[in-house]
Amino acid sequence: MKKFAMLTVKGAVGLLPLSFKQKLKQNAQLTELYSRSLQRSGLFYGFPSKKKRMAMYKHYLKLQGKLLGDKYASHIESDKEKVNVVVVGTDFLATTLQNVQRYSGQIKNVFVVGKITASQYDNVESVLSIAQALDACDANHSTLLIKSGDSLSEFALNEFIAVGNKTDIAYCDTDEKNQKGVLTSPKFLPDWNPDLQLSTAYINTGVLVSPRVLDVLATHSASSIAQLVTTAWQKQSAVTISHIPFTLVHSENSVKREQSELLSISDDLNAQGSAVSSFAKHQKINCVLWKTPNEPLVSLIIPTKNGKELVKACIDSIREKTIYKNYEILLIDNGSDEVESIRYFETLAELPEVRVLNYPGPFNYSAINNFGVNHAKGEVVGLINNDIEVISPEWLTYMVGHVMREDIGCVGAKLLYSDGRIQHAGVVLGYGGGAGHAHKYFPRYHPGYLKRLAATQNYSAVTAACLLVKRSHFGAVGGLDEENLAVAFNDVDFCLRVRELGVRNLYCAEAELYHHESVSRGLDISPEKAARFNRELEYLKTKWSHVIKHDPAYNPNLTLKRENFALKTKEEQSVLLASY
Repeated sequence: MKKFAMLTVKGAVGLLPLSFKQKLKQNAQLTELYSRSLQRSGLFYGFPSKKKRMAMYKHYLKLQGKLLGDKYASHIESDKEKVNVVVVGTDFLATTLQNVQRYSGQIKNVFVVGKITASQYDNVESVLSIAQALDACDANHSTLLIKSGDSLSEFALNEFIAVGNKTDIAYCDTDEKNQKGVLTSPKFLPDWNPDLQLSTAYINTGVLVSPRVLDVLATHSASSIAQLVTTAWQKQSAVTISHIPFTLVHSENSVKREQSELLSISDDLNAQGSAVSSFAKHQKINCVLWKTPNEPLVSLIIPTKNGKELVKACIDSIREKTIYKNYEILLIDNGSDEVESIRYFETLAELPEVRVLNYPGPFNYSAINNFGVNHAKGEVVGLINNDIEVISPEWLTYMVGHVMREDIGCVGAKLLYSDGRIQHAGVVLGYGGGAGHAHKYFPRYHPGYLKRLAATQNYSAVTAACLLVKRSHFGAVGGLDEENLAVAFNDVDFCLRVRELGVRNLYCAEAELYHHESVSRGLDISPEKAARFNRELEYLKTKWSHVIKHDPAYNPNLTLKRENFALKTKEEQSVLLASY
């Protein structure tokens, strides 16, 4: 019924005048409501309906239960395998403690952060803070922290203990338990993603802390589990944080909680966090602006062949809208033959911040950009397509702030098609067997899966249609691959090579620009172009098969058939769990 209702609504929206629809799209809350309604109805870019998602998740739980059941069928409990349990908060505490007591043979101590009467619960100690709880825990055992109201799956402690022996901190995927006791709404998280944690506090329950870091964390006054994880990363550079891709913790969906626990940004990070837009504020997302004491020169490299109108829109928008002013523009002319374009480029060359360089020969995206970088003067280089157009004035301010961090490599932007839909919001390895764009075709003001469209975070790769990187990093990896990846996937390969330097790549959600994709070159539909594309795809798949097999910025339980973060199909689930 919902599908038919939404079909009617969708049809009615299609009849509205274009100018009125554009005005409606500017209302973030209305756009979010509309897109979420489409999603619930099953009409949202192939996203399954609620009924189908329930069936798919039920199938997943069955396979997960069998896998973990077989794994721990002969598990023998011993004193070494016990854990301390810290419950944060007192809402629905009875539910949590009743569940925890089922596994009392594996639990050393139980502490509750919050005020409870001594006689209310047996063998449970009340403390005033997380730090006090950690200090009181048995230091010979790991400590599991969960929110009050949460419960543990049957094999949660077994899996936590097994993983906890190999890492300093471990966290798991979670889901919700509805009033009928049915498990639903799984939250399939990425591997450790520091910038996503700063943006959304995505790790906030189901966290195991090993004895190796217990003493260190007990000295810090973290106000939440999310803050504790973030503090561990900030204070201990060598800390290992591991992800368990199973839904081991269940939250009561009737527990009233904040949508998100926005983290306070430590002064040690040389950054400030705030919600810079009404949309970010509504979603409770931290927009983290990293400070740059000295504004480095940024060399923006724009390759083109002809395309006067595109280039004009691109450069005009950069010059007129960009707040960050310490940049130069290098326009690389790859054999233009249109008189109007050539004349326009000559006028551009007269501007003090613009240089026009000629690069003759066939189109080779990698070679052209490498040529541009060789002529750049900036400490930071920006690879910019000629069909990019600035939307947010602070785009370069945010991106430069990130790229100048010691632990960051490539920085990409949120790119929109001309009609306002998402073109790029981070690259996921494995889509279509190669790579694809996360949340492609989603509305601009949709939060995405677990707010991942609206939040700055780490991805394995970002598109070079708008990419910033330190010139030192560009040189360290030898630039883009001219020989094997002349046109496609050169940015993915480049990002992965930069990542091997020991830094993280990042999608900057605050940097919004239009990308009128491939307007100047047209579609790759000729046999020659198709053959070249297939060769480059095969090269990527061969060279980076280990990342394609498991992209740490994604989750193995999410589908690779579409770019919408839906749960794997039953067929995909069977293949995945058979591989464990």
